[in-house]
Amino acid sequence: MGHREELLAAAKRLLAERGFAHITARDLVAESGTNLASIGYHFGSKEALLNAAIIGSFDDWDSHIDAAMQARAGDTPLDRLEAFLAGLQDGHEEHRSTTVASLQAFAQFEYSPQLRDDLARTYERARRELAGLVLERDPSEIDDETARTVGSMTLCLVNGAVLQWLIDPASAPSAADLAAALRALVQPGPTGGGRSRVEAR
Repeated sequence: MGHREELLAAAKRLLAERGFAHITARDLVAESGTNLASIGYHFGSKEALLNAAIIGSFDDWDSHIDAAMQARAGDTPLDRLEAFLAGLQDGHEEHRSTTVASLQAFAQFEYSPQLRDDLARTYERARRELAGLVLERDPSEIDDETARTVGSMTLCLVNGAVLQWLIDPASAPSAADLAAALRALVQPGPTGGGRSRVEAR
């Protein structure tokens, strides 16, 4: 493992232990066994390294999500969305500390154009991947409009659900609750006219 990978691994460990605001460059050097020059050479700054570690940490949820998705392969898009959210919820407690650290870091985007750009690119990729996941299609087959609509809606659910799971886990909706709410919105109204409950009002 090279210095870049060692620094990223160390940053992930420290983010989980201390949070974003309490990590120094010297902490990263000590934890990784590298040197200060390596941070500048590979990432440009301590903040850029921490941001890269946080964005990379999203991949750590994959095992939970993959297991949930495999159990629901071939079902409807809404069923797959529920399975994806269930996998996210399953991994929530294991990755809680890193998730909290990511919220601390993301709050800095207003003052860091680089972070804003990094997050924008991450969100752009995530929209396409999430749309492909719930529609059971390869992300390369997802057009821009589907990424903007289906992908963005899924991303909204992810961000909103994770925040509620962090702040008020006892009252926060489960993946099944969110899926039930979406089904209630799209099922035909009581008159059988085919309109959703929202449209029928």
